Amino acid sequence: MIAFAPSHLKQIAESAKAAYPEECCGLLVGRSEPSGDRVVMRVVASPNVAEGGTGDRFEVDPQLRFDVQRALEDGPERIVGHYHSHPNHAAQPSERDLEMAWEPDMVWLIVAVEDGRVTETKAHLLDRDAGRFRPMRITTQSPKNLIDDPICE
Repeated sequence: MIAFAPSHLKQIAESAKAAYPEECCGLLVGRSEPSGDRVVMRVVASPNVAEGGTGDRFEVDPQLRFDVQRALEDGPERIVGHYHSHPNHAAQPSERDLEMAWEPDMVWLIVAVEDGRVTETKAHLLDRDAGRFRPMRITTQSPKNLIDDPICE
């Protein structure tokens, strides 16, 4: 399971709609629980720096990721995943997503956007042994339990 404040999901949806018909992307910052659950504390939007067009691929800005990792270095939070949108496609990982997945602990949150409207949001984890993604349940928590401000803009 991965838990978000409702405002985090709204922030991601707004990024996906604003980027349409291109893919948006960003980082999910939070903590991993001993159960394997993740709790997202912050959402950090990234420019999509994918080469060859951003309508069907994404790449989080490596400098942004480095800066976020450095800011989190001594704290309890870490990057627990990333998000991106699929313009005019389902919120299921693509073959390209599978090719780019190399961190099995990272959550892949995918937002489907059809004609500029968010139609679904799904979370996935890489099952390296099976060579595919498996679904992960999304839940929301009360904002009082989560920090709601981004660490980077």
